[in-house]
This record gives sequence, C-alpha cells and structure tokens, in this order.
Amino acid sequence: MVRHRIHVDGMTCRGCEAVLTREIDAIDDVTDVTVDHETGLVAFATDDTTTGSYVEQAVNDLGYEVTGHDSE
Repeated sequence: MVRHRIHVDGMTCRGCEAVLTREIDAIDDVTDVTVDHETGLVAFATDDTTTGSYVEQAVNDLGYEVTGHDSE
C-alpha cells in the first residue's frame, strides 16, 4: 500500500474538506482519505501507483491547485 500526501492551495473551510473527501473517496482503489484545510494537505492510500495522478486531476477539476505530491 502506498501512502500519498498532496499539497493543495485554495481550501478555506470544512466545506472544502468535505467536497474533496467525498470526491477522492469515490476514486477506485483509494482508501484512508484525510483532508485538512488548515495545513492544505490531502492524504490517502492506494495499491495502484498511478492512482495518485487521478487524485491530482480530481483536485484540480474541483478548482483547487495541487502544489506538491509525496508518496511513500
């Protein structure tokens, strides 16, 4: 299982957290989604190494900006 952390600009409230959590959690093979608007971090786990790019695209499609992506 690969853990990902995406740095996101544009989140301002818990509503942003809820929207991102719902949309990211709906992506196949994504588990353990956490979103924190105060730190600007989105974290999740996946077995598929390419899923991170799908999550980045979903974040961007929602009007937020991905500024970084780490995985371990």
